[in-house]
Formats: sequence, C-alpha cells, structure tokens
Amino acid sequence: MAVGIWISLFLYFGLMIAIGFYAAKKSTSSCEEYMLGGRRLHPAVAALSAGASDMSGWLLLGLPGALFAAGMIEAWIGIGLLVGAWLNWIVVAPRLREQTERYDNALTIPQFLANRFPSKAMALRTVSAVIVVVFFIVYTASGLVAGGKLFASAFGDLINFSMMSDYIFGVWFTLGIVLTYTVVGGFLAVSLTDFVQGCIMMLALIIMPVVVLTTGQGDGLVAASERLSAIDPDYLSLFDGLTFFGFVSAISWGLGYFGQPHIIVRFMAVRTIADVAKARRIGMTWMAVSVVGAVGLGILGRAFIERNGIVIDDPETIFIVLSDLLFHPLVTGFLYAALLAAIMSTISSQLLVSSSSLTEDFYRLFMNKKASEARLVTVGRLSVVLVGVIAAFMADDPNSKILELVSNAWAGFGAAFGPMIILSLTWKKMSGAGAVAGMLTGAVTVITWISIGWGDSFLGGPGVYEIIPGFILAWLAIVLVSRSTRTTGEFRPLPGE
Repeated sequence: MAVGIWISLFLYFGLMIAIGFYAAKKSTSSCEEYMLGGRRLHPAVAALSAGASDMSGWLLLGLPGALFAAGMIEAWIGIGLLVGAWLNWIVVAPRLREQTERYDNALTIPQFLANRFPSKAMALRTVSAVIVVVFFIVYTASGLVAGGKLFASAFGDLINFSMMSDYIFGVWFTLGIVLTYTVVGGFLAVSLTDFVQGCIMMLALIIMPVVVLTTGQGDGLVAASERLSAIDPDYLSLFDGLTFFGFVSAISWGLGYFGQPHIIVRFMAVRTIADVAKARRIGMTWMAVSVVGAVGLGILGRAFIERNGIVIDDPETIFIVLSDLLFHPLVTGFLYAALLAAIMSTISSQLLVSSSSLTEDFYRLFMNKKASEARLVTVGRLSVVLVGVIAAFMADDPNSKILELVSNAWAGFGAAFGPMIILSLTWKKMSGAGAVAGMLTGAVTVITWISIGWGDSFLGGPGVYEIIPGFILAWLAIVLVSRSTRTTGEFRPLPGE
C-alpha cells in the first residue's frame, strides 16, 4: 500500500520541481520577472493561481473539519468568501492592474502605496512591509501545520526518524519542497504550480464527496440526511441556532479578500486589463465548485463516520481519514497530493510576497538603493528561505488549529489593508496620512481584539470575528484623517482626475 501512495506523491513532487526549473529559465532575469512574472500571466493561470493561493489547507482540512463538527451553519464562511472574492475581482482587480503599472510600475503593495502617496512614502512602505512579513509568517505557519498533520496522520507508520516526530518531519518536508521551486523559479513558478495545484484540488473535491455518498460503506443522500438529523436536528440547517453575531462573523470572512497581498498581487500580474474579466469568470467558477465540494466533504464525511462507528480525534483530518479508507493506494496518493497542493500553493505565494517586501521595501529602500537586478533576485531568494524557516519554527505545535491560525492572519490583512486598498483605488480625497492611520488602526484593532478574547466571547455572548471591528475602524480612520490632512502634494491623482 505504501508504495502506491509514494509513487503518486513523488510524481507530484517531481512535477512541482520541474515547473520551478522551467520558470527559472523563463522569468528570473530581473526583479520584475522574479516578483511578478513580467506581468504576463494568462487569465486562466492568474485566476487559478489567485484561487489556489487563497484556498490553502483550510479548504481540505479546516473548513470540512468545521462542518464535520458543527454542521451546515459553518457553510456561511464559504458563502461569505464567495461574495467577497467576486467583489474583489470587480472592485480591486482591474483598478489595481492599471494603477500599479501607471504609478511607476510598482512591484509590491507597499511600493504602490508609496508611489500613490509620495508625502508619506517612507512610512507607508515601512509599516505595510512590517505588517506583510509579520502576518505572513503566522499565515505560512498555518500551512506548515497542515503539512505536519498530513504526515503525522497519513504516514505515521511509514516515517521512522528517531531525531524528530512524524509531525515535525512533515512540517520541514513540506517547507523543503515549496522552497525548492519557489526559490528557483520565483513568481512564474509559483503561479504555474498554483494552476496545476488548483486543478488537482478541484478534482479531489469533486471525487471525494461523490465516492463517500455512493460507496457501499456509506449512505445514500436521504439516509445520510436522516442519520445526521438524528445526531442533531439542527445539523443540516443554515439558520437554526444561527445568532446575529455568528452570522455576521461568518459572512464577514469575505471582507478579508480586499486586503490579502498574496491574492491581489495576481491582479497586478495579469497580461492586460481586458483579461481581468476572463480571469474573474474562470476563478469564480473554480471557487464555487471547490467550496461546494468542501462543504459536501465535511457533511457527508460526518454521515460516513457515524454510520461506520469510526472515531476521529481531530475533525480537521477527515479528508485524510477518508482518503485512506476508501481508495486504492495510487488514488490515495493523488488525494494526498491534492492536500499538499492546497497547502503548498498558499505557502509559496505567501513566501514570495514576504520576500518581495523584504527585498523592495527593506533591502533596496534602506540598505542598497543602487542594487543590481541580479543582486535583488538573490536577496529575494534568501528572503524566501528566511521567512520559511521562521514560520517552520512557529509551526512546532501539532495541536495548533489550522482554521484559527488562518482566521487570525486573514483578519489582520483584511483590516490593515482592505479599506486602504479599496479607498486608494477609488476615493479621490484619500491622503497619505489617512492611509497610514487606517493601516495601523486595522492591525492594532485585530491584535487587541484577539488578545482580549472577544473573538471567542463578546460582552457575555458569542464572539465577534476580529475583522469586523478592525475593518470598520480602519475605514473610519482613513476617512477622518484624510479629510483633515489632505493638501496639495499629499497625493498623486487617480487616473482620470
């Protein structure tokens, strides 16, 4: 059995590394090519790359695990994300593609903000780069936790190293594969591997619920529904037991899209503005199918587990458990590859964006303003390794909850960057001081909210997701400070002003 699994996995690993070396020959001669692929992404590649870098291990582990444990009420997270992603493609994508190139060909979000508001350029680049690196280390750690859980759950009897646990081996092995193709091939490698990984993820999320529903060991749809209703009458309801704060917290996940650097950087790399609409249609179709598949996996997986009397200690491993129980080893290996694809696609994107900020917004800004393109590419590669290693050390706890880590980082980015990105692209009266105020307000609010514990319990009732106060207060800070500080020379006009 182990041989079949490893054959599938090594084919997958080999494909990812081969893409990395292919990309190294095509798009690493300059900083723009290493960080944005020369702005030449095909709309299909941009769409699936944005989706795959967004839908990390939480899509196959965290979200199905939440649905497995609590029922359909957790599907509101997926609904909120679908709405948020669509609005992000409509509002942000075309404007960001145009304006980042118009404003001195900005290669990073901090650089774009500095070019848009030159009077506060240093503050914007420094503060935003710090936020990018700090929150991405946490976000990357969540992906490595997922990798560790996969190896500990699936390969516990296949990996016997006395010097480290199965979980720790999984963390470092996952990081090693990602670093190989990311360091070598840069943005183009990350985007092309994301495209392949996105296809694998979607196929796995179609196969798994169908097999669980139709296998001889499972229930039909009616029987599964009856079994789940017997466990909890509200298990299959989207509304029963749903509180106002619970609904708002779940649906507000969609707000995070506007401020995720690893997602919106794909908008900057699309070939042309006209291609954005094509990419949106492809990306939203992929996302809808994947989210529905994840919901089906969690719900139908619970029915299968209950029917067969199987005990699962960690609901977030339901995908791994079903892969092992229901499929031939070669197919199981493919499904494990799909899980690794979800994990690696996000980690690689986060590492590259962090590297871009460290290179453009720290090294070039403070240490070597006249650095050659070759030197910048080298610094970018070293930065990828540095961020990855720090994240791996943060991911040393196998009891970490993937969805919790993702939700914290998602809220941090969404509140710190979301209002600022939207308003910088659309509002003529925004000022540089307002941008700095909004960014700091959003980040501090999220960190404070988490520290106080109001995400778990707010004023004696259900918790309120930290992105909500962070997003609202950041938006207000931008508007109020901008109205009181906007002066001539404070900003560069939006296109068309």
